[in-house]
Amino acid sequence: MKVRSSVFASFILIFEGIGIALFLRGFFPVPLKSSVSSKNKLSDLPVEPLTGSSPNSSRLPQPLFKRVVIMLVDALREDFVFGPNGRMYMPYTRHLVERGSSHSFVAKARPPTVTMPRIKALTTGSIPGFIDVVMNLNSPALLEDNLIWQAKTAGKKIVFYGDDTWVRLFPKHFMEHDGTTSFFVSDYTEVDNNVTRHLDSTLKRDDWDILILHYLGLDHIGHISGPHSSLIQPKLMEMDDILKKIHSALISKEAEGSLPYLLVLCGDHGMSETGSHGGSSEPEINTPLVLLSPAFKRKAGMEKPGVVEQVDLPPTLALGLGLPISLNSVGRIIPGVLEETSLRDQLRYLHLNGHQLSCLLKDSIPDYEKEVGFEQFRVAEKAHGSWMKLFLEGNTSEVLSNMGKKVLKQYVEALAAMSSALSKQLGKYDMYSMIAGMVFVFQLLLVLLLAMPEALSSDAAVELPVLSALLSLPFYLLCLLLASVHVLVCTSAESSCYFCSLSWGLVFAAVAFSSAMFCILVSLVTRRLPLGLRIHGKSPLRSIGSEWSLSELDVLLLAGTVGHTLSLAASSFVEEEHQTWYFLLNTLCLAVFQDVCRKYFREQRGSGDEEESILPSKDCHPSPKAEIYSEKWLALATPPFTLLCCRLLRSLNQTGVQWAHLPDMGHWLNSSEHRTVLSLLAAFCLVFVYLLVQRRCSWVSKVALAFGLLGVYSYRAAVGNVLFPWQHSGRTTSKGTVEARFVYVFILGILFTGTKDLLRSQIITSDARLKSRGLWEIYSGLVLLMSLLFRAHNLPVLCCCLLIQTLMAQFIWKKLHYDAAQTTIMHYWFGQAFFYFQGNSNNIATVDISVGFVGLESYVEAPAIFLTALSTYAGPLLWACHLVCFLSSQRDRSPVAVGHGCYCLALLRSVPAAAYIVLVTALRYHLFIWSVFSPKLLYESMHLLLTAGVCLFFNTMEQSHTSSKS
Repeated sequence: MKVRSSVFASFILIFEGIGIALFLRGFFPVPLKSSVSSKNKLSDLPVEPLTGSSPNSSRLPQPLFKRVVIMLVDALREDFVFGPNGRMYMPYTRHLVERGSSHSFVAKARPPTVTMPRIKALTTGSIPGFIDVVMNLNSPALLEDNLIWQAKTAGKKIVFYGDDTWVRLFPKHFMEHDGTTSFFVSDYTEVDNNVTRHLDSTLKRDDWDILILHYLGLDHIGHISGPHSSLIQPKLMEMDDILKKIHSALISKEAEGSLPYLLVLCGDHGMSETGSHGGSSEPEINTPLVLLSPAFKRKAGMEKPGVVEQVDLPPTLALGLGLPISLNSVGRIIPGVLEETSLRDQLRYLHLNGHQLSCLLKDSIPDYEKEVGFEQFRVAEKAHGSWMKLFLEGNTSEVLSNMGKKVLKQYVEALAAMSSALSKQLGKYDMYSMIAGMVFVFQLLLVLLLAMPEALSSDAAVELPVLSALLSLPFYLLCLLLASVHVLVCTSAESSCYFCSLSWGLVFAAVAFSSAMFCILVSLVTRRLPLGLRIHGKSPLRSIGSEWSLSELDVLLLAGTVGHTLSLAASSFVEEEHQTWYFLLNTLCLAVFQDVCRKYFREQRGSGDEEESILPSKDCHPSPKAEIYSEKWLALATPPFTLLCCRLLRSLNQTGVQWAHLPDMGHWLNSSEHRTVLSLLAAFCLVFVYLLVQRRCSWVSKVALAFGLLGVYSYRAAVGNVLFPWQHSGRTTSKGTVEARFVYVFILGILFTGTKDLLRSQIITSDARLKSRGLWEIYSGLVLLMSLLFRAHNLPVLCCCLLIQTLMAQFIWKKLHYDAAQTTIMHYWFGQAFFYFQGNSNNIATVDISVGFVGLESYVEAPAIFLTALSTYAGPLLWACHLVCFLSSQRDRSPVAVGHGCYCLALLRSVPAAAYIVLVTALRYHLFIWSVFSPKLLYESMHLLLTAGVCLFFNTMEQSHTSSKS
């Protein structure tokens, strides 16, 4: 069965996308929510440990606090409170930390440091997984046992104001609430005023027990301008004034003899040096936790804050309010909160916490009895019973006190060990789905590799033995074997598997597909072997040696791609992957420079006709000698100039993990004292972008492009990034909504014009020049959109991208006559490098979500996600689109050039994705894959889907070209 190479590559990518989706479903399993009946209750609490015949007690000690106010400031870093600038940022809070009745801690948040997973951690005490990053966009109701449900069940009246994620997680749980959207990051003023406007009336009332305030303005400022922005200090002082107001109101309402209040100041996550969050760097995971209550001792001076886990707050609040601890909590009560209670109550609190952790340990770890923490808890529980016996007998000696302190220490050590053991169980993998997805992807990858010689041949077609595979005996035997394995796994698995929940029709289709792929693989392998070639009547030397020769550049491209794939086996190479691409790109430029020197010097030395050898095309007339020499020297200068541009772009944005905190040119340009320099640079880049893009557009698109780029500069001036010459420095900034929408009008106009020309060339007339112009106008529309979305300091990245594309296309790819496969791999390498030149990394914290709201006045999910993804993958997307334009414009190439490009792009995206899936499966029990490999896996999957779309576009273009020819 013969299949065209472009169609073959497109189908391979589609099925690989299905295989990766199945693998991701196993690697990021949707957590099974507990039913309402499976929540902890007061009646389920254990009795106090007691030896002897005295009656046991299952009581909870008296609640520690009557009222609790939780003030959660989104993206509050610990150094904003405890750092050297804490006295300047939050003076009242810092005074309470140093001299007040308080306990101060650095609470460590586990990655992913995104709002919704952090709220789940603060209410359930469990550690969410990376699947919650996706679910953060549309948070479903939380059915898992949590502090809010326990408080509502116990009759506590809860009031909430702030991030509407809480309202979606806990519907019908609040007596009163007012939610504000957390995704519209352009707003950092009204989003907090909507919370504060309720404070005065709420603090005067006595009809509530828990008040939760979630402020978002600080997080939005971080996304817009980073942690060193001039907006940070005013916002923190605003938060400090609000804390002072709440604290003063609680003090004035404190009644003598009643239970004290508790005021909690905390952050859900921190903020990276770029103002984002989501990763595992120290500024992102370290948050302040300040507990204020008259029940605590007054401080005599500033003490170094202790270190706790963020999940330690839920059990502390639960026991402090007289509530059961959530079933899935892995946190431990903060001992400092209990220091003023009686020794019996302290031991009881720790025993309740230890019992809950030991029960969770039994459910989570099969060999729980071998855990050190579990054994320590049993020993401490037994010693606690002995202490209770002496206590109930009325013993008041010092021996009893020392024994109680020893039991207290044993409990604290046991809780720490059990909490640590449970924290390592971050997620339960669906191994069956992971292995099934890995097998699918690996089989498709092998088929892709084995079919490469045929797909890149002049026929541009692949001979697949589909019918012979489906009619062979091994195919049916494999179907029976895999079906029996499926039944065996699904009937014996302890936990439910997603693959087992599918219908038998889908399972049989998957089994048949996998069996057919295996038979096709065997057939292709035998065909590639010398014996198989002789059976088919071909000579191995002639079929391979004459058609499959590799040049030095081919060796470099293949070795570089394979080397990058192998580098995924090390977590440090994944964290600093940009270094790999920078090295490969520099090496590529040197190899291209060698080819240019060979063409214009060594080969021409043996040729008598210098002018003939460097003509741009056979149809062109001979150029003057001066023009020929200028072309030669421009070709020689292109690789070194590309190296220079890449070196400058590396200094623009620090990325990765180890050196991301170091200052770079982007920080220097974004500082307020260098705004004039940034303005001049942005204006120059926009003018240069126009000169590079407009040359192949129609006059209508040229005018639209000019007005659009002027609108881009106006938008940046409106939001305060750059300055107009006549703009006053004291002018207040706006959201730039009108200016951004002005640009969107011209973007849509250019895209419409390009699409119209492209459709006319495919349907009405087979004009190759019109088709090329239509593709280029679509490309120019995307360039204008990227100009709007890019930060002002990143416009040089776009400018250098277009300049390198122009020089390489004009003086390298055309003049040196590289084939479609080589050109595709070069575009792929450049696209990968420019992804990191933008300041991106494999850490989700570098995703700039503020670009999703350019031109929007409120949060609209679909355009926000689209614009954010478009800006993040601007580098690979622009280079892939330029590849389409370049291959389509080469009329002297064969019609299969696009198919070659499609096939190469499919291979390039499949190899690392498949190798990465195998690697993650092998390392599934390692803790670091959650914080290092998970974002990379999502990036590889999204990039593969992007490549699939490009390849399908290639396929459409090729088929249209073929039909127009015929």
